[in-house]
Amino acid sequence: MKDFEQLEKDLNVNFNNKDLLKQAFCHRSYLNENPKFHLAHNERLEFLGDAVLELIVTEYLFGNYGNQEGELTNWRAALVNTLSLADTAMALNFGDYLLLSKGEAKDTGKARQYILADTFEAFLGSLYLDQGLEVSREFIGKHISSKLKKILEEGTHRDAKSTFQEEAQERVKITPTYKVMRDWGPDHEKNFIVGVFLGKEKVAEGDGLSKQEAEDSAARNALEAKDWS
Repeated sequence: MKDFEQLEKDLNVNFNNKDLLKQAFCHRSYLNENPKFHLAHNERLEFLGDAVLELIVTEYLFGNYGNQEGELTNWRAALVNTLSLADTAMALNFGDYLLLSKGEAKDTGKARQYILADTFEAFLGSLYLDQGLEVSREFIGKHISSKLKKILEEGTHRDAKSTFQEEAQERVKITPTYKVMRDWGPDHEKNFIVGVFLGKEKVAEGDGLSKQEAEDSAARNALEAKDWS
């Protein structure tokens, strides 16, 4: 079993319920190979952590910035998207504590990013249940909300679909359309590849674990393909 005591030391947090911490790192695939494991997988905790994260980040943005709703929504999306959460999880060495099947453990590509992002949310769910809202707020402030300055400086908060649509309408007078090219996988881990078109021209494709995420990926790739970014 992983040394979760070391993780607690690194994060400067002491869980009352150690099983809550372990469960946050337990992927569904691990239970397929270890059916007698005494804990459930982390998806319910992920569900809770997602809500805790959105509330606290929204509260932070609302309390510290007087910008309009649309801007705050884009900023929040940039802070809590899969890439941002996965990067944070990697920086905190969460990957060293994942409980995965042997097959999942071998995959270090994009699928691992999704697992890390989901695990980060599950950890937040565990932290909230064990330590309460204030500790969760401090943790999110330190590791997520603090990234906003860099995001604004780099311009990564801009919504790719909206940006591509604005550029396309201005440059070629065409509104982009999106089409699912392929999808696969079980319902809880569905994968999508989406194409973005200008008229009949397919400009780019993108992938994701939801149609929205795949469309955003396609729009970003299209901006790059057209050199409109």
